[in-house]
Amino acid sequence: MSTETQVKVEEILAEQFNQEVEQAKGKVLIDFYAPWCAPCKMLAPVVEQIAQDNADIKVIKINADNSQALMAKFGIRGIPTLLLINNGELVATQVGAASVSQVTQFIQQN
Repeated sequence: MSTETQVKVEEILAEQFNQEVEQAKGKVLIDFYAPWCAPCKMLAPVVEQIAQDNADIKVIKINADNSQALMAKFGIRGIPTLLLINNGELVATQVGAASVSQVTQFIQQN
């Protein structure tokens, strides 16, 4: 019983941030990661699962190596870092790898 509604986590560039995040309505979960980061690789399937389980939340990834200005804007010092944005406003930050239940709780509490 597989469904074809596979939700994809979209990777965006820093230049797309305003349009994709700040102008978005509702919640946006952002995964700041780097390809060389082991905890980021552990978090990747969790973020994919969150995207599939929460169709009402836009889930995007941003490569931290290519987005130093955004990292500075949000005071991100370590990766992986998840940002939760609601209607263009930062509402919560979570640093480090986490389980699906931990990320789900992070989203629901904010």
